[in-house]
Order: sequence, then structure tokens, then C-alpha cells
Amino acid sequence: MRKLVLKAVSILSVALAVALFAPQRAAADDDDPPSRVARLGFARGSVSFNPAGTDDWVSAVVNRPVTTGDKLWNDSGARSELSIGSAVIRLGSTTGFSFLNLTDNVTQIRVTEGTLNIRVRNLGDDETFEVDTPNLAFSVLRPGNYKINVNEAGDTTLVIVRDGQGEVTGGGSAYNIRHGEIGTFSGVDQLDADVESWGNDDDDFDGWCADRDRRIDHSVSARYVSTDAIGYEDLDEYGGWRPVPEYGTVWFPHVTVVGWAPYHYGHWAYIAPWGYTWVDDAPWGFAPFHYGRWVTVGGVWGWVPCAPRPVAVVGVAYVRPVYAPALVAWVGGPHFAVGIGVGGGFAAGVSVGWFPLGPREVYVPSYPVSRTYVNNVNVSNTTVNTTVVNNYYNTTVINKTTNVTNNNVTVNNQHYVNQSVPGAVTATTPQAFTSAQSVSKNSVAVNQREVASAPVAATTPPVAPARQAVIGSGAAAAAKPPAALANRPVVAKTAPPPPPVSFAKQQQAIQANGGRPLAMSQVRQIQPEAAQVHPAVKIAPPSSPATPQNAQANRTVGTQPAANSNRPVTSNNAVGTQQTANPNRPVTPNSAVQPAQGNKPATPPANGSAQNASQKAYSDRPPVARPSNSNAVNASNAANAQLEQRHQQQLEQLRAQQDQERQKIEQKQVQQRQQAQQQADAAKQQKLNQQHQQQLVQLEQKHDQQQQKLQQKQQQEVQKAKPASKPPQEEKPPKGKS
Repeated sequence: MRKLVLKAVSILSVALAVALFAPQRAAADDDDPPSRVARLGFARGSVSFNPAGTDDWVSAVVNRPVTTGDKLWNDSGARSELSIGSAVIRLGSTTGFSFLNLTDNVTQIRVTEGTLNIRVRNLGDDETFEVDTPNLAFSVLRPGNYKINVNEAGDTTLVIVRDGQGEVTGGGSAYNIRHGEIGTFSGVDQLDADVESWGNDDDDFDGWCADRDRRIDHSVSARYVSTDAIGYEDLDEYGGWRPVPEYGTVWFPHVTVVGWAPYHYGHWAYIAPWGYTWVDDAPWGFAPFHYGRWVTVGGVWGWVPCAPRPVAVVGVAYVRPVYAPALVAWVGGPHFAVGIGVGGGFAAGVSVGWFPLGPREVYVPSYPVSRTYVNNVNVSNTTVNTTVVNNYYNTTVINKTTNVTNNNVTVNNQHYVNQSVPGAVTATTPQAFTSAQSVSKNSVAVNQREVASAPVAATTPPVAPARQAVIGSGAAAAAKPPAALANRPVVAKTAPPPPPVSFAKQQQAIQANGGRPLAMSQVRQIQPEAAQVHPAVKIAPPSSPATPQNAQANRTVGTQPAANSNRPVTSNNAVGTQQTANPNRPVTPNSAVQPAQGNKPATPPANGSAQNASQKAYSDRPPVARPSNSNAVNASNAANAQLEQRHQQQLEQLRAQQDQERQKIEQKQVQQRQQAQQQADAAKQQKLNQQHQQQLVQLEQKHDQQQQKLQQKQQQEVQKAKPASKPPQEEKPPKGKS
């Protein structure tokens, strides 16, 4: 009888626990941070940055993650580039920019003045991409290439659709702009619209954007890493790919520092809601520090990437790589700050130490997340057993048990492969850690034997950040936007979230939270009620479809707007009915023989006239994709494509040869250093390091010269091929004949 009672009590306890636990997990799902950020990958000239929640303008730092509420200002002559994986955003001279919202499925941009070039490569059915200017909101409806310019007064916006389709909303009207069109929209309360054919009038900024696009299109790294991993396109220029039996194809960076290790050359910045975030100094230093894992092969560090997007398989969902602030584990013990006191205080004499996670090792976020998030951030980045992820989640997230040891890991008995690698553990002072100071310039020497057996913490030390950690390592900005421009309101179609909470309020809440990052729900609680409506945003009034001035008679048929709708509705060739799709996607025509294609451009009916076929069939495709009536032009284009392909193969072959040469030198250097270490000859070790660094520098110079010679040779070949690429002039008929 007693056993039955105990069993009943046990079942009741489990049921009660589940009942109490379920609402907490549901709330935690709302606390999951976005799975993506934007990366500042290029900055030239005076580019200033204003972190969300502060009034400070500092010089922009490459590789800084940019998210909701962050602002950028390009001063005169400056250029910059942001990448969010599915899209690339480039800023021209004298441009004010900020993210009103950046989540998994919403990209909402605020432009107060200046020029943007936007290339959207992928656009999901549930995804919104909106650019808000002082007099209109522009919604991207299809993947494509777009240019937006806002004049200095803020009362005119120019929209060019080189490829794709979009919609302008403002002044109670909605205008559809398609491939190959340029729209000029003047006025604020009421738009004066003029849409006409775009004359392909490119300027220097357009040429620069095209060069950057070609760099992405020809990326070799796209074969080995997901194109949703932000910053992958920089890997080609600064490293090489080599197959490794246990890990697949691994990327090895070309570095000239002897004993280089990941997460050593950079600084820690505090970026809400993730908390302490690694910002690397290397120009390629984004993707390898926020996705994938690191491993040593033959004594040389290599990056194991997140796998590329697989071919569509029925029943298998693709999980976009989830951004992580830093994929590291933290060293504990008497000399390291793990498990520090509540409120963010460091004990005297301690350091902050960490090392990169290896393949199949679980990353545990320090910020509040759901079980689904923990699974996705690991499975999308490397091969991790689901059972192991669940064990980590139950132990470190639910039970708050974070300390594990190297030889007796309390969560899954897993040995950290990189903890015992010489030079893998990096340490710095608490002050440098909490105030965005350079780690390499404030590094602390560690005892290799001590750190190899020290306890390990899965989560970041809980300590409240100093203001400098939020601002980052950039110096005070040389230029910032005028106050009137910085506060200029914009028109939005999608209501953005409230403006970010001030850092002072966040800092107090973080201290009260034991130094741990705030949950999204906690941030909303400290948000003032008066700030629920964004002060710099005016929601566009209800709009109805309108016809711009100079409407072209030859515009593509089939996208006439329907009455009382803000979206373009295409014709239905079969029954003339209207489809209802995602409000941010155009409805595709549904013919009797062709099903709806979701996100693909419309195709005219097969029985259209020859004239319609030539004018409509390729209306949503870029000019280079349109067929030409000239056989000579086609032959020339084919020859140019073959030449470009051959040049790309030559570069790839050269880089492969250089990687093999570098690999041999690096392995030989590792062996020499190991021998010197075994002999405990410090002087010999120092001399070897100097020799090795000199060898690596000379090797880089040699490789640069080789690539320059090859590129010069290729440019000469292109110049020789240019006359053949020009289409022959049309022969004039004899006089008196037509």
C-alpha cells in the first residue's frame, strides 16, 4: 500500500512540475534573441557608429555586430558595407542609417539622408524587408538589386530597381516599381510620383558595389560553408580550404604571427541581448568566431565551418546557422574568474580565461533562451548529438550548474579537445574584459599545466559591463550627423519596436540580475511606457494603389493593383480570381498550365504575341539574363564567360598550390618548436619564433607577388578580348533602299 501511495505522489509531483514548467518554457521562447545580426564588414573614410541605448558616436570598427537601434553615419566621401547573410547593404557618402528592427524575419532600415545600395539574395515568404525614408516606406517584394537615395532636405526619395520588384508607400498612395524602372517621389504629406525606365546610368558608387557583388558571386568558400554564415566571402582572400579526414573540408587562415590562436587578437564588447561578444581584429574575423568550431591539425589552427545549405530533401528542414556572440568555454580555478560573486565583482588577483570550442562540443548561451534555441545554435553550427545538447540544457540552463572539469565533465563526460592544446587558452585582465580593451595588448600569461586540468565553465562570467564595453574600442568619432538629421523622422509601413532602453537603465538591471544578460521580457519591463511609440517614426496612413506620372504604356501586364489593397495583385489567366498570399509578397499569376511559383517572377501566357513575349517574358530578369537577337553578341558573351571562368580556375589553382606550400612550412615550424620546447631552450625557442615569423611574412609577400602577376596577366587578356566583345555595328542600307 505504501508503494502505491509513493508512486501516486511521485506521479502527481511530476505532473505538477510539468504544469509549472510549461508556462516558463513558453515565456522563454519569447526571450530568444534573433538568430542573425548585421556585420560591419567594410569601412572607408570617416564612418561613425552609435551603439543602441547610448548618445556616444565613435569611429566604426570592422567586424562589430550591428543590430536593432544601432546607427551609422558615413561622412563626405565615406563608404561602408553591412551584411546580414541573405542581403548586403552598402552605404554611400553623407548617409545616415540605422536598424529600426532586425529579427529572424524582419529587416527594417531607417535612412535619413544619402544613398543605399541593397542586394537581396534570398527573401522568405514570411520575411519583410523595408526601407523607411523621411517621405516613404519602400518594401522589397522580390530578391534583386535596389538603390535608394534621399536628398539633403529629406523631401525627395529616388528608388531604382535594377532587378526585382518593390512597392512604395506614402502620402496615402502605393506605387509598384518593377525591374528596370526608376521612381522619383517628392513631397511629404502627399507624394508626387514619377516612374520611368532606368537608363543604366551608373556612377562610381555603383561600380564599387558591382565589384563587391562579383567578389561574393565568385567566392570559393560558398562551396564549403553556408552562405547564411555572415562574412564567409572574406575567407577566400585570407586563407585556404583543405580536406581533413575527421572533419571534412577545413579552412586554415593565413597568419604571420607565430603561435597564433583563435580568440586572442580582438576585444570583448557588450551587445544586448547576447552580452559579452567577441570582436576580432582580422579583416576576415567574423564567420569563424560566430559560427562553426576550431581545431588543430598538425599543430595548425583550422576552422570547421557550418555546412552549406543542402539540396532540398522532403521532410528535412533547413536550419539557418544561428549567430553566437562567441563560441568559447571559460577556464575556472583559483586564478580565473568563473563563478564570481553576485553583482559583477571580480576577486583580486584573478584573470578571465577562455579557449575555443571544438567540433561536437556544446555551446551554452549565457543569455536566457529556450531549449529549441540551444538545439538550433549547436546543430546548425556543427555536428552535436541531440542527447548531449539536452544534457547540457538541463544541467546548465535549468539547474544553473555551469562548472565542469576537464577529466570529469559533470554534464556529458566530454573532454574539451582544445583545452590542452598549447596556446589555446587566452587570458586577460578583468578591466580589459569589461571595457573593450585589446586582449592581445593586455594578455596574461597562463601556466599550461594548470589550465589543462582546470575546471571549465560553459557560460560567460556574470559581470555587469562598463559603459566602454557597450561603446566598443572605437575612438571618439571625427564626424557625426547634424542633430536635425539624426532626429529626422521617417515614414514606416511596419510598426517598429520601441527604441532601445538607455544603457544606464540596462546596467542597473544587469547588476540586479547578478551580472547576467537580461532576458527580452526583462528589457520590456524597464521600457518606459511613453517610449512604446518610436519617436523617429511616422506610420504611413492607409494607402490605395496609385498611378505615377509618365506611366509607361509598355510596363509589364499582370501587376495591376487591386482595389482597396496595398499589394500588387497579378492577373489570373485561368479563372481571373485573386490569390491571397503573404502581404509582403506579390501574388503570382496562376495559369491553367503553370502553378503559382511563390517567389518567382511572373511568366506571360504562352499564347502571347511575339512582341509581348520579347517585352514581357524577361521583364523581371537582369539585362545580362535576357536573350539577344544578335548572334555576334551571344558569341562574344560566351567567350567572355569562358575567359572569366578560366581566370577563376587559375586563381583557385594558384591558391591551392600556395596553401600546400604554406602547410608544409607550418608543419615543419611546429616540429621545430616542439623540439626546442622539449629541450627547454628558451633562447632557441625565441630565435625560432623570430625565424618562423620572418618565414611566414616572406611567404605572404611571395604569394602576393604571384597573385599580382597572375591578375596582371589576366587583365591583359581581358583587354585583348575587349574589341571582340563589342557587337558589330548595324549595316546601313544602300541609299534609296530601306
